[in-house]
Amino acid sequence: MFGRFMPTEGRFFDIFNAHAVCIVAASKELELLQDAEIYKRNVQKAEKEADKLTRETMDLLHKTFITPFDRDVIHKLITTMDDILDLMEDVATAISLYDVRSVGSEASQLARICSSTAERVQFAVSLLSNMKQTPQILKACEDIDRLESDADRVLRSAMSKLFREENDVKTLIKLKAVYELLETITDKCEDVANIIEGIVLENA
Repeated sequence: MFGRFMPTEGRFFDIFNAHAVCIVAASKELELLQDAEIYKRNVQKAEKEADKLTRETMDLLHKTFITPFDRDVIHKLITTMDDILDLMEDVATAISLYDVRSVGSEASQLARICSSTAERVQFAVSLLSNMKQTPQILKACEDIDRLESDADRVLRSAMSKLFREENDVKTLIKLKAVYELLETITDKCEDVANIIEGIVLENA
């Protein structure tokens, strides 16, 4: 009875898309790793906007009677997307806190993979409102999985080089932390892809 007086659907897909835009915007800033303060400032701007969208999603979940898919899944999707931005901010914080003067080519390579992965997340999210796009959604998720594997390989190579060639222990520890945070971004993007795959399987 009360359901007829409550909104249906809400604007969940609009929020997901806007959040994914924040993720991509922040990922592009990864190219500015050498200037941690500029990078951090720009990423924090995107992260704050994404936080507002996450809170808006939670508010909609309380107000909306009929949701496009399971409430727990909506909650998990938006919070996992938010985790991606938190990790991007963590990268800048680590570089600033540890006073990393140079991140090296390996970090730049990982940053490019993060950016590509974020773009595929955005693409997959943008198609969620239309389950007729299932093949394209699943292809984007496969791309994310592949990119995450690429990041794993780059991380292993970077670690191997770091432990062979870096003689300064402090620098080694600092760069190791940065490399691992960058790779974890792709892990979290893969988590989003797994959630999206589950949504497709349940609703297509």
